[in-house]
Amino acid sequence: MIDHITIEVSDLEKSKSFYERAFELLGYRLSFGKDGVFWAFDVGEGSLFEIQHTGSKPPLTHLHVAFRVESRAEVDAFYRSALEAGAEDNGPPGPRPEYTEYYYACFLLDPDGYNIEAMVNRPGA
Repeated sequence: MIDHITIEVSDLEKSKSFYERAFELLGYRLSFGKDGVFWAFDVGEGSLFEIQHTGSKPPLTHLHVAFRVESRAEVDAFYRSALEAGAEDNGPPGPRPEYTEYYYACFLLDPDGYNIEAMVNRPGA
């Protein structure tokens, strides 16, 4: 399942306003973010749609997709298989306490340079 998708936008506030209005009838709401950096919208079933400002610094890329998996072992396995398939490391598997207490993820760049993540965010995973 996709946990979150992040896209790069040229005008963060304009895009924030646009998505707030466009998502209103769908019941999607602004969830969290940081002025001038990014905004995350809750689009249901624990998934997020995020926008980030153009010019963000690595490891962020123009497009980011995070796949939610069931365990840390699956994060590790995804990392290994993606590297074997030709991905470039963009952050090895490990805890990401700067996100949440239980966040564990890996980051890779696909053949087009997009940041692909496998993650789990629950205790005991």
